[in-house]
Amino acid sequence: MDTPPGRKPSRPRRDIPAGKPPDASRLREAALAHLARFGTTEAGLRRVLERRVDRWARRAEGEGQLAETIAPLASAGRAAAAEVARALASVGAVDDEAFAAARTRRLAQSGRSRRAIAAHLAAKGVDGGTAGALLEEVDELNAALGHLKRRRAGPFAAGHPPTPEARLKALAALARAGFSRDLAERALDLDPEEATDRLLAARRG
Repeated sequence: MDTPPGRKPSRPRRDIPAGKPPDASRLREAALAHLARFGTTEAGLRRVLERRVDRWARRAEGEGQLAETIAPLASAGRAAAAEVARALASVGAVDDEAFAAARTRRLAQSGRSRRAIAAHLAAKGVDGGTAGALLEEVDELNAALGHLKRRRAGPFAAGHPPTPEARLKALAALARAGFSRDLAERALDLDPEEATDRLLAARRG
């Protein structure tokens, strides 16, 4: 088939070779490389390493390696992934509480509700006790204001006070984000100056 004018011919896709099965040493190197770029929890790091093992298994299968050969090596790799994550957590390279605290602050400032933050932390592997203690410190009114500011709604709308239609739209958006009706009403009823002052004070800590 002719190549369309102005386009370079596509190169044949080259499959990535499976290589050697991931062992503890290789997984530790991969874990440290990941931690140098991303914050995570012990559970999150374990999942990252397990996915690496699973990719190796799929590539090995694609190369025609026998399933009875791949399965025990993949099982050993997943066990090594858990051990590497546990070991790095034990020396402080992975700190679930520090990760959860930083992520909670960031999400609250970006306008996430306690419900949304709780779901995010659970998905990242943060245990319920750690998450619960952090969520108690979240000022949901400020979080709702952060939500409204990002959408230029409520006290931050170009026209203030907003029209009834705009208010209903903002209420619906806050409800979808996990904020209660009472709290949403409080956020919408604040005057622009007070709302701005609250957000500035929250960011100053």
